[in-house]
Amino acid sequence: MNKSDLIEAVASELESSKSEAGKVIEAVISAISDGLKTEEKVAISGFGTFTKKHRSARVGMNPATKQPIQIGESTTCSFKPSQHLKDALHQTNGQLIS
Repeated sequence: MNKSDLIEAVASELESSKSEAGKVIEAVISAISDGLKTEEKVAISGFGTFTKKHRSARVGMNPATKQPIQIGESTTCSFKPSQHLKDALHQTNGQLIS
């Protein structure tokens, strides 16, 4: 599912236009982004937690030349699904799959 598929699904669920659904999706993405900029994590009950992570500088290898290169520090984010989401992903036709 890509962003336009998500917008269509939300529009269908809300029985609204794709334009309105697009604004909703953009607002949610913006709120999560802003939350990660100002806080360390954004927790959405029943869905999961987005966490800001810091990566230290390190030495890597250029795969083409096999020469060592310096990789600078960076900030990224990770997502940890809630137990509710994990359980929903493991269910098929009402039965748990192992």
